[in-house]
Amino acid sequence: MARLLVLAAALTVLPAAALAQGAHGGHSGHSTPVQTTESPSTKGYRQANETMHRNMDIPFSGDPDVDFVRSMIPHHQGAIDMAKVALQHSKDEQIQRWATDVIREQEREIAEMQAWLRKKGVR
Repeated sequence: MARLLVLAAALTVLPAAALAQGAHGGHSGHSTPVQTTESPSTKGYRQANETMHRNMDIPFSGDPDVDFVRSMIPHHQGAIDMAKVALQHSKDEQIQRWATDVIREQEREIAEMQAWLRKKGVR
């Protein structure tokens, strides 16, 4: 009986404590310092990443095939956008070759996925 009372008290106190800590309950108050001067490539990668994630947030249809394809198009576009940043800023020949390959292949796959969606009558 005593164990049950202790458990009931803990279940009452713990949720209140978690709420008091806010949405990040359990995380320390320390945060990563924000770098105020980012390199142009970092800004480019960050923008590509933000755009990709925003565009991947699609309204789901419940059709796993359609949802996969509609999510992958902006994912692939994000890879293209990152590869363009690499081409603009990298001096490494291998990186430039990979970036060029990524652009070519991801553009091809996006075109195939868009054609598949059109064939299915999905926008």
